[in-house]
Amino acid sequence: MRNKLLIALAIIGILAGFVSAYIFGIKQKPQPPAFNPASNPYEKGIYANGIIESYQTSGENINIYPEVPGTVSNILITEGQHVTAGVPLLMLDDSVQRATAEQQKAQSESAKAQIGLAKASLKSLQDQFNKQKNSYDLDPKSVSKDALDTAQNAVEVGKENLEVAHKQYEASLKSYLASNALLLKYVIKAPSDGVALAINSAVGSYISSQGSYDSYTGSFEPPIVMGMRNSQNYIGVRCYIDEILIHRLPQPSQMHARMSIRGTNISIPLEYVRAQPYVTPKIELSNQRTERVDVRVLPIIFRFEKPKDISLYPGQLVDVYIGE
Repeated sequence: MRNKLLIALAIIGILAGFVSAYIFGIKQKPQPPAFNPASNPYEKGIYANGIIESYQTSGENINIYPEVPGTVSNILITEGQHVTAGVPLLMLDDSVQRATAEQQKAQSESAKAQIGLAKASLKSLQDQFNKQKNSYDLDPKSVSKDALDTAQNAVEVGKENLEVAHKQYEASLKSYLASNALLLKYVIKAPSDGVALAINSAVGSYISSQGSYDSYTGSFEPPIVMGMRNSQNYIGVRCYIDEILIHRLPQPSQMHARMSIRGTNISIPLEYVRAQPYVTPKIELSNQRTERVDVRVLPIIFRFEKPKDISLYPGQLVDVYIGE
């Protein structure tokens, strides 16, 4: 009986092994990808990382910094808003500078009043001298020579006082105008037509020529970032070509490329604009300024007309293939 039980358990174990081997041997079909990865549309295409930016004839985005440091008292625009050149964007607390300007204005008005006082004093001294001079001309004995010389010296002193008053007024007026001009810098205005891409400061935050402190990244950011606005509704794409692939680039007149938007199967043709003829370290995409970088890249700028049914934003990463 015991032998039969052992044989039965052995048979059951063998069958369980076969069943387990069969079950674990079944290959699971992988799930289809959410989207197809960017494929090379050219026979010998050159791959490059790209970043979308506002299209402009030179440079990148417009980083706006204040000319004077201060605390933000009011933000007059919102992100994504279209603005024209000269429109106020942000206001800084100018209470101290305004008080200084008012004080210098009062000093300028006081100096101006001193001119009037000096003129009146000079006229009085001149009249006294003229009277004494006329009396002396009629009768030299009526006025002593010493008194006449004293009156004449007093007139000369009055003229000098008037000149000093004029110079003091000019100096105080220049100080007031400079202080008033500095007061205008507490309002940051748009340098050109464009779109407010990012506002990296809030009411109550302190900003300076270094920018505003970002509590998330621990670095200083420009208080306002603007992108250029163009009537053709173009968007720019800045691509970074690895230095080992630069020699494979075609001539600018023959350059054509396509851009793939990550997360989609959308491919958009690009139009060549220009190349920045300076090879730089590849740190633009990672934004790691302190890391050691051995790869250098050549920036090339393309553009395309913004599709109406696709949402694209500056700063978005894309995959670009350039036909060799």
